Amino acid sequence: MKADLHIFSHENLLAQMQSSELTLGYHTVQFYVESPGIPAKHVTDTIETFYLSPSGGTLRDKSMNIVIYSAKYDKYKGYGKA
Repeated sequence: MKADLHIFSHENLLAQMQSSELTLGYHTVQFYVESPGIPAKHVTDTIETFYLSPSGGTLRDKSMNIVIYSAKYDKYKGYGKA
């Protein structure tokens, strides 16, 4: 049985990011939501679109509010350091 990538987890976020194109600086990902803008760690009736900026590691909701910031989602962390 195939894993449901719409259930929010670190692994599912990275998997979706890898398969989505970078558009205007964001990867578009989709997750089930508990309430508007809150990704769910379980199946719900609603899926929403989120935007992940790989430069900075910021996940934003459809209104561009910051949902999560984590350096582990920053593709470029450490680049440019001497």
